[in-house]
Amino acid sequence: MSGGTSNPGIAGWGVLLKGANAWRSLVLCGGVALHAINLYVAATVLPSVVRDIGGIDFYAWNTSLFVVGSILGAAASGAALYRFSPGRAYALASVVFAAGSTVCAIAPMMQVLIAGRVVQGLGGGMLLALPYAMIRIAFEPGLWPRAMALISGMWGLATLLGPAFGGALADLGAWRLAFGALAPLAILFAAIAMRTLPADKNRTGEAGLPRIQLVLLCAAVLAVSLGSVAPGIAGQAAGLIAGLALLVRLARVERSSRVRLLPHGALRPAHPLGALYATMALLAVTVTCSEVFVPLFLQELHALGPFAAGVLAGVMSAGWTAGSVAASGAGASGAARLLRSAPWLAAAGMFLLMLLVSEDSGGDWRTLALIVTALVLVGFGVGVAWPHLATLVMRTAPEGEADLASSSIMTVQLVATAMSTAIAGIVLNLAGIGEPGGAANASRWLFGLFAFAPLLSVCIPVRRQT
Repeated sequence: MSGGTSNPGIAGWGVLLKGANAWRSLVLCGGVALHAINLYVAATVLPSVVRDIGGIDFYAWNTSLFVVGSILGAAASGAALYRFSPGRAYALASVVFAAGSTVCAIAPMMQVLIAGRVVQGLGGGMLLALPYAMIRIAFEPGLWPRAMALISGMWGLATLLGPAFGGALADLGAWRLAFGALAPLAILFAAIAMRTLPADKNRTGEAGLPRIQLVLLCAAVLAVSLGSVAPGIAGQAAGLIAGLALLVRLARVERSSRVRLLPHGALRPAHPLGALYATMALLAVTVTCSEVFVPLFLQELHALGPFAAGVLAGVMSAGWTAGSVAASGAGASGAARLLRSAPWLAAAGMFLLMLLVSEDSGGDWRTLALIVTALVLVGFGVGVAWPHLATLVMRTAPEGEADLASSSIMTVQLVATAMSTAIAGIVLNLAGIGEPGGAANASRWLFGLFAFAPLLSVCIPVRRQT
């Protein structure tokens, strides 16, 4: 690889966490934390929402349309950063998120709540994507891996705060406050961003939005999502095939479009940037499978309540955080070793989950301890790779597309999350999740199949770029 991707000396944590850098770190991490905590809060309080205002038929749409909104927001972040200064772009994202949270807090019916969730997703997607682009603007290159690790660590924090905050308010019958309390926090971070982030406009990207690509992308996610809940194999297969066909069409449109959704080379695995994105997508698939479905199986097969299952499953994100922080100071040779070992660690954790989760333990602490170990292994494996993959994306970006490349990290992760969740739904249905005793068989198939996602990333020559 060219010298533009060399790994400079990594600065210490003290440089990142003092003075102006400390305020910038706070605001960038705060946006990611808001979005991440919101995910766990919503998952915890939605059963209480349904009991209060009804709408059980629309339950799944809370997640699917929220993810679609997040994809749109993440994709729009590059244009926002082009049109506005970093401070104003961040403030815009925060205000949109606060508006969506307020709508959710006052929603009289489920349809209004879903509308609020879409607006939340738009703002939250921007709050997720903008920090990745702003790291390059706000910090020196030697701080990029540390800053990436710090941002990744917000997901670990969210797994501790989200279920506890949402669960406590749900128990008190105050689910509206769980949404409403996020709005003033978002406004606070907007004010801090206006004072601490650079005030100059950034003109290295594109001003427009890739409208056709976004329509195709959202349609693909919705097609697979609808297929996942369709009755019968034929309907599920039709949804999956339609989603894949729309993604193929998106790739063709992207090649000839002046305003791009992803930077040049992103859709070609043989290209350095495409290899990085493909690796990140496969690792994100691994995390999604664990994070979304482990709580379900812990309740069905291991006699845990919703709160305990959510907290226990959250140790996966804690492992991600620990891995990101521990690996952030690695130099070029160390980063190469971590990128080689990360997929094997994640795959080992997934295979352990395949063996352990399917066994009905009745809440036996020894089995639960082994499951926790497997979850930490999955999270740690992904975490040690993530800061270096994200840093390489910024250094590998084609000239003039650095902002688009870095903000697209979250677009890739969100699409991988949405598509893999929908595909996992198909796997669970085919494995008999709804049949008596079907949970054990479904868990074996799910974790066994998804364990091959990190193993596929072994075939991608990312290590050559370090």
